[in-house]
Amino acid sequence: MSIEIKTPTFPESVADGTVATWHKQPGEACSTDELIVDIETDKVVLEVVAPADGVIKEIFKGEGDTVLSEEVLASFEAGAAAAAPAAAAPAAEAATAGDADKAGPAARKLIEENGLDASQIPGTGKNGGITKEDVVNFLKSKPAAAPAAPVKVDNAAALNIVAGDRVEKRVPMTRLRATIAKRLVEAQQTAAMLTTYNEVNMKPVMELRKQYKDLFEKTHNGTRLGFMSFFVKATTEALKRFPAVNASIDGNDMVYHGYQDIGVAVSTARGLMVPVLRDTDAMTLADVESTIADFGARGRDGKLGIDDMQGGTFTITNGGVFGSLMSTPILNPPQTAILGMHKIQERPMAVNGQVEILPMMYLALSYDHRMIDGKEAVQFLVTIKDLLEDPARMLLEV
Repeated sequence: MSIEIKTPTFPESVADGTVATWHKQPGEACSTDELIVDIETDKVVLEVVAPADGVIKEIFKGEGDTVLSEEVLASFEAGAAAAAPAAAAPAAEAATAGDADKAGPAARKLIEENGLDASQIPGTGKNGGITKEDVVNFLKSKPAAAPAAPVKVDNAAALNIVAGDRVEKRVPMTRLRATIAKRLVEAQQTAAMLTTYNEVNMKPVMELRKQYKDLFEKTHNGTRLGFMSFFVKATTEALKRFPAVNASIDGNDMVYHGYQDIGVAVSTARGLMVPVLRDTDAMTLADVESTIADFGARGRDGKLGIDDMQGGTFTITNGGVFGSLMSTPILNPPQTAILGMHKIQERPMAVNGQVEILPMMYLALSYDHRMIDGKEAVQFLVTIKDLLEDPARMLLEV
């Protein structure tokens, strides 16, 4: 039975997608729910799986092609067996076109980019086919051509650049990175963006975390107590007190939200993603920590869905995990504010006329001055500072 393999149904916010990687080739056996092809959209990578046991008959959309919602990608023959291995070809043919044909689109692209001889690459795929992983492993194990050859530069290994070469490599932006770039530029061009700074003494939170982290992890089935949950809860309380910071702008309208959905920026190999914690006012510290951990794991595996990143009334970004001491975060439209966390660093501080060494963190709040006045922005940031320096206030809501 012949079945059409189609792109998934895109939500209204996604116009089209790009065929990223074909994991199966025509004639190759597929099992039910086995991954066939990845479709990259502006926000996430969508996976298309086999509808049944069978083989792909023909591919209509190659890697890099733009596809629309529910567009036909390939034809699939349910119940069919994989093609039998081809008869042995003459040695001359096997060393040239025959080997290249055994490579999938992704593998062929790598072979061409690196000027490799396909006949030298051992294939581990079906019927000796060459997979993308085979090419990558071949590149890693490829010996130096001669003692006099330039030594590869480690930090440029990903581009296969050798020392002494003035190499340039043009790589198209992924759809996700292009979309991020477009949104960041638009945010700076359309918003009256301003940033206010403050600093918070992290000692109270660090002492509380140290005192209860083992009991917390035991009580909540292995969920670890981090700093982000404190920031999310402090931000939630501050958003309730300053509704304008939790609002968004839609044309000439100001939209106030009676709930707090906080996006948490997650860095992935594909780019920055901002999955959203829903109704944070109703979440416990354990709920926040476990959800963020899940977001991080799925982000690294490319499993974050579009629904995970839809909406959001406010965003928190933490450059401190990479060592950033201070930065100016850019708004995430249509939101009107974003909070930037930074590195915790011990600094000498004046406390009651005495100098103490305290673990301090700079906080940055970027906001849209069209919606939020400076007074509200400063008071909002001071509220977060006060709540973090006296965590009991979050429980008492004072």
